[in-house]
Amino acid sequence: MDYNGRSGEMEVFAKVVDEGSLSAAARALGLTPSAVSRIIARTEQRLGTRLLLRTTRAITLTAEGDAYLHGARRILADMIEVEEAITDQGVPRGRLRVSAALGHGRQTVVPLVAAFSALYPQVLVDLTLSDEITDILGGQADVALRFGHLPDSSLSARFIGDTGEVIVASPAYLERCGTPLQPEDLARHNCLRFNFRRAVSEWPFVREGQAFSLKVAGNIECSSGEALAQMAKVGAGIARIGTFTVADELRSGELVPLLEAYNPGDREPIHAVFVGGPAMPARVRVFVDFMVANHQGWPTPLCQEATG
Repeated sequence: MDYNGRSGEMEVFAKVVDEGSLSAAARALGLTPSAVSRIIARTEQRLGTRLLLRTTRAITLTAEGDAYLHGARRILADMIEVEEAITDQGVPRGRLRVSAALGHGRQTVVPLVAAFSALYPQVLVDLTLSDEITDILGGQADVALRFGHLPDSSLSARFIGDTGEVIVASPAYLERCGTPLQPEDLARHNCLRFNFRRAVSEWPFVREGQAFSLKVAGNIECSSGEALAQMAKVGAGIARIGTFTVADELRSGELVPLLEAYNPGDREPIHAVFVGGPAMPARVRVFVDFMVANHQGWPTPLCQEATG
């Protein structure tokens, strides 16, 4: 392939960032390291700014390099989409990059991806499971499955389901520390909480039709619902997390639902987020349609609440 044009320079630059070194990018592109170095230098010279900071151990992006990377990824993705729209004639094929949260991905998205791939074998599903927010406009993913209410943006979104919340603890913890019978009892318990930016230190409840919140505290905070569920399972404390995260543990009795009489029944929406428009590749369209048709919400498990 000719990497002398601007699109070729963008592809080389993005590959260097993805691979983490000039030599690794050269191997992936079938070039020599010196050729890759010349292309990066030529790009920086043309733009009149440094894009990469190179040491013997690592490559890091400058602020200008980060901006260039986002734009390059979006342009390259647009070029692929335009070419595929012309050549594929609507047939779903090619690489589909999907991003999902760790717990949701392992428990729900992975089985759906397997079923989708059986229906569309010409689509290569590139699935990334991470609790980090991917930059779709920056070209990091084609479709992201996201929880919660979405901020305003130019992206398209389709609702695929929702999930509730449940307060849980292990039988061993309850035997050791006692069972909270009303929300105020949580003040005497170690409550395991999320630490991400939008997390709050209050848990919502309802009593006789009146909604209220109580501040909870504990000595463990975490960004992962799965990790909080594991810590609750081994007796570290009480957690309030998505029902889908602990559905298996509730069915097996490894975790016990608490204070269900005070559960406000709040739901968290789940959306498939993507770049829409007439140039949207067929593989994106059929995947989103498949998720809308097949994604299942998680009802509150039918478990008896601990009382003693």
